[in-house]
Amino acid sequence: MGAYWVPVFFFTVFWGAVGIVLPFFVPKGPNKGILQVVLMLTAFTCWLFWLCCYMAQMNPLVGPVLKNSTVLLIAREWQSVNPFLS
Repeated sequence: MGAYWVPVFFFTVFWGAVGIVLPFFVPKGPNKGILQVVLMLTAFTCWLFWLCCYMAQMNPLVGPVLKNSTVLLIAREWQSVNPFLS
């Protein structure tokens, strides 16, 4: 299982627009520079957080821990529901 390129591209473009385009539309004032930096840092940290969450789902480090008897019970029950499973 790997990364699908569409969500990575979409969110990169979205947060790129927030961090690169929106700072140009900040109105003039004494805090214009601060607001621009806040927009850029917010966009970067939100994109990075999303990317880490997305990538963590590709190869999860923690999975369900089942006993052998539980796995055999599940296999037996699923075979009775779907006879095509072997």
